[in-house]
This record gives sequence, structure tokens and C-alpha cells, in this order.
Amino acid sequence: MKIAFSPCPNDTFVFHAWVHGLIAGAPELDVQYADIDITNRLAASGQGPEVLKISYAALPWVLSDYALLPCGGALGRGCGPLVLTRSSITDTRDPSVLAGRRIAVPSDRSTAYMLFRLWAAQNVPGGVGEIVVMPFHEIMPAVRDGLIDAGLVIHEARFTYPAYGLTLLADMGNWWEADTGLPIPLGAIIAHRSMDLDALTKWTRASVDYAWAHPEASQHYILQHAQEMDADVAKQHIQLYVNHFTANLGEEGYDAITSLLGRAANEGLVPAFDFAKLRA
Repeated sequence: MKIAFSPCPNDTFVFHAWVHGLIAGAPELDVQYADIDITNRLAASGQGPEVLKISYAALPWVLSDYALLPCGGALGRGCGPLVLTRSSITDTRDPSVLAGRRIAVPSDRSTAYMLFRLWAAQNVPGGVGEIVVMPFHEIMPAVRDGLIDAGLVIHEARFTYPAYGLTLLADMGNWWEADTGLPIPLGAIIAHRSMDLDALTKWTRASVDYAWAHPEASQHYILQHAQEMDADVAKQHIQLYVNHFTANLGEEGYDAITSLLGRAANEGLVPAFDFAKLRA
């Protein structure tokens, strides 16, 4: 069975057991490791693999073909995307400095981008300037080198950005949580509606459970695929993004997803879709 997910530690931690044939009855996986922007577009193309990890923000484009699995993904608190600048632009946290600026983002269909657009609508008078999509691991060097005025970063960048001499302008997670009281829906596991969704949910949850029961087993696999990351940062990454929502979205998880996509729909950031399909 074909599957696509990122090489980031939370995904390799979650799927290690299944990828290595440790889940009884689960089919062998043919894995494509890909950045979130690639998996978002694979799903939207209609030519993607049977199972993918995509951004929750991309769900409205794919729910006719793919179903959301209630496990395996990433929601959480204190793990939001960050807006970073060079200190030469600002040594304060005044969002108005972004007016008319070139901003790099990891995807224009990511939760990070959706949160940024919702935040900027409230906080950047006149709006930002050009949006440039680039792989997330290229964003901080581009900001550091002055190729981009500011960057919206995800994943382990929240731990490593000081090494690039960058300044934190705003934390999208802090803003979202203060505004809604809900966790941030980041990455979703989806499966083609032609598949046995109950079985896929069972195997995914079993892989999560194995990862928690045997955390040392996946370390080599995680570090093999991690980008510019040492073992301590990889561990922090997993602790931040793998939590009880990974095992089961629950009502709070579904509330967070509905709130985010509902606001985005009201702002015209996503196409209209049937919210009932989030659970079916």
C-alpha cells in the first residue's frame, strides 16, 4: 500500500512500526517521504497514494476523495508556527513591520499559512506583500540571508531559529489558543474513501501505541530521515507534536478542526465544503 508522509520526527515516530512490518495484519507500506506542500498537492491532484499526511488546511480540497482518519496526525498546544524576521527589520514584536513585505511560507494550503492569514487580517494594516512558497527547511536561511523579509516556519524551526540569528515576531499558536481556547490542527492523516477505513484506523493507532511502548526502537529510523537535526531536537519535536490527539482526535480535536476551517471558509481562504465529511 502506498503512503506519503514527511521525514519529520513526529511522522517517522508514528509510522515506524508499520513501515517496519511490526503491526500484525497490516499491509506492507511503500513510503514516499515528502514535504507537506507536496503531499497537499498530491492529495488534491486525485493521483495521490492511498494514505497521506497533509495539512488540515488542505482538507476542503480533498474530502470528496479522501476521508480523515481519527488518529496518526498532529494537533497540539504550544506548537504553533512562528513568524521570524531578521533583527535588522525589527527588534520589537510590532506586526505592522510586515506591511508590504515578502513573506516565505512552507505551503499556501498549510495550517501554518491559514493561521498566518487569519492573524495578519487582524494585525497587519494594509496587509502583507508577496507570498513566496518554499520548502520549510529553506526558509530560515533565506530570511537570514535577506532573500526574504520574513518567514513562517514550522516543525523543529521553533527550537533552532536562534542559531540563524533570527527574531521571533509572532507565535501563531499562542494567538490561536488565546483567541479560541482550542489546540491547533496541524497535520491530518487521510485515506482514500475506497479503502477499509476501520482497518486503516486500527493499524495506524497500533503503530502509535507501539511507538509509545518502544520509543527507543524508532530512533535510528527517525534520525536517518530527520533534516538538520540532532537527537535532542528530534526528541523535543516528538514530545511537542505526538500526544493524545495522535491516538484519538476526540471531540476537542474535531472542534478545533471545525473552528479553524469554519473561520477560513468565512474569510474565503478555502472553498465551501460539507463539514459532515470530516467525520464520514
